[in-house]
Amino acid sequence: MPGRTLELAPGVRWVRMGLPFALDHINLWLLRDRLDGRDGWTIVDCGITDATTREAWQQIFADELEGLPVLRVIVTHMQPDHMGLAHWLTERWHCRLWMSATDYNAARLASAATTGFGGSAAALFMASHGLTDPEAIAKIKARTNYYASMVPQVPASYRRLLAGDVLRIGDHDWQCHVGYGHAPEHMALHCQSLGLLISGDMVLPRISTNVSVIDIEPEADPLPLYLASLERMRALPADTLVLPSHGRPFRGLHTRIDQLQAHHAERFAEVMAACAEAPLSAADLLPVMFKRKLDLHQTTFAMGEAIAHLNALWLAGKLRREHGDDGVHRFVPAA
Repeated sequence: MPGRTLELAPGVRWVRMGLPFALDHINLWLLRDRLDGRDGWTIVDCGITDATTREAWQQIFADELEGLPVLRVIVTHMQPDHMGLAHWLTERWHCRLWMSATDYNAARLASAATTGFGGSAAALFMASHGLTDPEAIAKIKARTNYYASMVPQVPASYRRLLAGDVLRIGDHDWQCHVGYGHAPEHMALHCQSLGLLISGDMVLPRISTNVSVIDIEPEADPLPLYLASLERMRALPADTLVLPSHGRPFRGLHTRIDQLQAHHAERFAEVMAACAEAPLSAADLLPVMFKRKLDLHQTTFAMGEAIAHLNALWLAGKLRREHGDDGVHRFVPAA
């Protein structure tokens, strides 16, 4: 479906773009709009920066916009598959980027420095949590342009989105719902009149959202923030049609929230049980938490998730963190 759209509701179109990962696609959205007296479209999320994604957008511009311009670009959060082409799209259409301030500035930092996504600091951080495989550490250390390769530029200006903001997009109001944990300040968009939620990565139909700790905030505690954000989404109607960034649109928001809460409760129990048998690092927990073979890309995300679960239990007083003579953090039950 790259280069084509599918209408899900009046003025709401689904676009799917490819990604060069195991998670091989991202869903993007076109909303019919009227802004400052002009008819056109709002784009929600952008895809990564590469020739294939640009070509797919060019085909959409030629065939799917009914001769109307793009009036604004909304980005739910700063991850590269969402932020990547924001600079190109806003320059191409001379329009404004809209997103949260925290994620805008996080994207600027990551695009300039690859902070948290590779390089020496990331390699040292992973090593401190037990990732000692020399080849993996060398690859992480060498990956100094990981984020910038997919987000080479961030627009120089933007319009800030805040929790609770209501955006008038075409004939409908869309309310911003903030989510923490997966990204610094993720914005999902809910349209009550259409019964739709553009959930970004906060609620996905088949996989759990990645919630990671990275080197720039090594004692971060994002999982409780993420789980609390999910609970706030329970206030939305149960029959809402959820438009996720990955997977297919679905109904059953409350059921999916229950499933995700139960998933993390099970993970916490697994981690506690494993650490009760012996002091364990995040790297030691990878085969406990992830039952499949992981490539380097997946390993870095898995490490971030393992550290997030350990930090949550440690900072809640359920685990104790020990710093070994080898420089590795290991965790044991606090009692």
